[in-house]
Amino acid sequence: MELIKSKTGTLSQSRRDFIERAGITAVMSAFGIGFFTSCSDSEDENPNNPTTTPPGSTNGITVSGSTITINLTAQTGLAAAGGWLLVLSAQTLVVNVGGAYMAMTSVCTHSACDRNWTFTNSRFTCTCHGSQFDTSGNVLQGPATQPLQSYGTALNGTTLTITK
Repeated sequence: MELIKSKTGTLSQSRRDFIERAGITAVMSAFGIGFFTSCSDSEDENPNNPTTTPPGSTNGITVSGSTITINLTAQTGLAAAGGWLLVLSAQTLVVNVGGAYMAMTSVCTHSACDRNWTFTNSRFTCTCHGSQFDTSGNVLQGPATQPLQSYGTALNGTTLTITK
């Protein structure tokens, strides 16, 4: 069984803090902060929160063709209201909205970024250029003008199935 790489949780540390801790302030002033933040990855922001599961264990995510199966017992962050998950290999965002699960593509309709997302105040933000989407994928703020494609979800006990 192949381990599916994913990202989950909330951002705990900004990219700017990381750069300052690394002592690159002089370089940052030469290139401007936009150079360092425009296509950052949340792995850079929290190196103590690995996104892969150690060998021999499972992260509870299975991708088979156009179907994604998530074991909510293993993905405990998604099991709680307000929890969200980015399934990298399936380019899919998943969010728990008060016990109802919504799923959509993680490919931003503005610039096709697919892995640089944050979720706060019931909004997904593509951090590549700042487009914001609601939990159904509708555009709340551009530069994106098209919604994210939504996917069907079904919950059976602690198993969430997403059909693309």
